[in-house]
Amino acid sequence: MSKKLVAYFSAEGTTRKVAAEVAEAAGADLYEIKPEVAYTKADLNWMDKNARSTVEMNDKAFRPALADKDAQVEIYDEILIGFPIWWYVAPTIINTFLESYDFSGKKVILFATSGGSGFGNTVKELQASAPNADIKEGRLLNGASKATIEQWVKSL
Repeated sequence: MSKKLVAYFSAEGTTRKVAAEVAEAAGADLYEIKPEVAYTKADLNWMDKNARSTVEMNDKAFRPALADKDAQVEIYDEILIGFPIWWYVAPTIINTFLESYDFSGKKVILFATSGGSGFGNTVKELQASAPNADIKEGRLLNGASKATIEQWVKSL
């Protein structure tokens, strides 16, 4: 049996709730990917071209700093990474997370929450940050029931 980690980034708490349910269903450890500087409501205003999240997402090379780097990725075989979809892809803090550890040979499965868009080019954009990992697009889990999450996790 492989050792699993659910790592997640949640700016407003939506993904946090889903990640906790995924971790419970998978029998996995849970790790929060935290930015060094927390996002405020103003930072997340996607309609403001000067909002922090908009500026970050418009610069694909931008890497928000992490609050810590103690996820101990090396002890896990399978890592499920959850995040909200921002501008049709994962927030750039997910790239920061992937670039902060060695994911060589790891199975990485993505899951997300979204206000309406899908994964877009997320796998492609994240693969460069962990080139030796096996990154798979998982599932959008917007409002998913516990039973749906359990069924999805069992199918992995």
